[in-house]
Amino acid sequence: MYRRRFIGDILGGLTAGAGGARASDAPRDPIFQEPAREIPLRDDADVIVCGGGPAGIAAAVTAARCGARVRLFELQGCLGGVWTAGLLTYIFDFDKPGITREIARRLDERAARTVVRPDQFVYATEDMRLILDEMCAAANVQCLLHTRVAAAYRDGSRLGTIITESKAGREAWRARAFVDATGDGDLGALAACGWDIGQGSDCSCQPMTLNALVTVSDAEAIKDCISFKGGAPVHIPAVTNFMAEIQRAGAEPSYGHPTLFQARGNLLTFMVNHEYGIKPFENDKVTAATVRARAEVHRIAAALRSLGGRWSDLQVVATAEQIGVRDGRRIHGRYTVSRDDLAAGTRHPDAVARVTFNVDIHAPTREQNKSEPISHGDLKMKPYDIPLRALIARDVDGLLTAGRCISGDFISHASYRVTGNAVAMGEAAGAVAAIASRTGRLPHEVAWDEAHAKLRQIGQRT
Repeated sequence: MYRRRFIGDILGGLTAGAGGARASDAPRDPIFQEPAREIPLRDDADVIVCGGGPAGIAAAVTAARCGARVRLFELQGCLGGVWTAGLLTYIFDFDKPGITREIARRLDERAARTVVRPDQFVYATEDMRLILDEMCAAANVQCLLHTRVAAAYRDGSRLGTIITESKAGREAWRARAFVDATGDGDLGALAACGWDIGQGSDCSCQPMTLNALVTVSDAEAIKDCISFKGGAPVHIPAVTNFMAEIQRAGAEPSYGHPTLFQARGNLLTFMVNHEYGIKPFENDKVTAATVRARAEVHRIAAALRSLGGRWSDLQVVATAEQIGVRDGRRIHGRYTVSRDDLAAGTRHPDAVARVTFNVDIHAPTREQNKSEPISHGDLKMKPYDIPLRALIARDVDGLLTAGRCISGDFISHASYRVTGNAVAMGEAAGAVAAIASRTGRLPHEVAWDEAHAKLRQIGQRT
């Protein structure tokens, strides 16, 4: 197709040169036909996981503990995704068995959690990076950082080979099973799976946020502005106080619920911005949003510093390597988690996670943000199950998803997208992928009871 279009453009150009452009010709972007070339092929993995964030880490470590040879590809220079490169520092819906509890225990061994509650906590990002490195190394997961999945190829209906790009060039990799844990469903889209995004044809995506770390001379002096300081549930009063201080400094944040979390001592997470209406695969727009957001972080920090007093020593330590994405592709699966499931508190025999986090919809436009920064979808949610079927791609065999790119509608996604659920989904995807790859089956042929028994055997679901 591309060759025919390339030649057609050349012939069209020659015709236009001889007799002028035809009136019926619609303007088209120029194209370049990349020459075919041979690239190295590796076939040394049973399971390949794309994306080393919360879901990907859980999938890779679990698959390896289940006996599979695992390769893990991550775009950033560290594992952890939004936890680390995104400087999230605050985790929701984490009161689950398995790797969630293991990570919490490892953080506590380093005294790396401040706010500590059963389902949510604040953590130090650098400690999280080290823990994830150690977990992957101990499980013998073969990690490649600075590596992006760039193409995917099927053998009939089955995903068989992916192409990655890095400083090493383009490389091909084969595996028996694949897990898309990219967050934005990149692998599923490259494999020609169907997908949805946002709330409708106009996208209406939730906004992006660029987190930052800041320091102050005395966190106690601004404790009325720090959410959950000392473990108390005082989020909204703290947000109200913080907003009042920002406005007193003459600034107006693009996010209506600006938030401070205490990562450790006088080191705080600074969440003050929103970037609206941007799809995560529109690279030019994501770039512009990142630049704007970074400027806003520094502008608000400088405004607060100008107040003097308890804000006089506020300094930006770092902005995140990646802007935080709330709304990406939702890959079509063999079950679609829906608003109705949340309203009914639906239970499933193949449940891989029990979700307790409320619907959390950040205003899709700056205008709406002024009146309602966060809404709950006019829904009274009950705890509900995510079934394994929502993690199994509908349109291609051999592919599982984990994290916020699983199959669901806009409302349910606004609940299950938080990272405690991503870890639980990653564990399930990893166990199923390992069993499928080592027994010559496809993921949809593996019963959840079998995978659940394997998780109990390796001590991750007790």
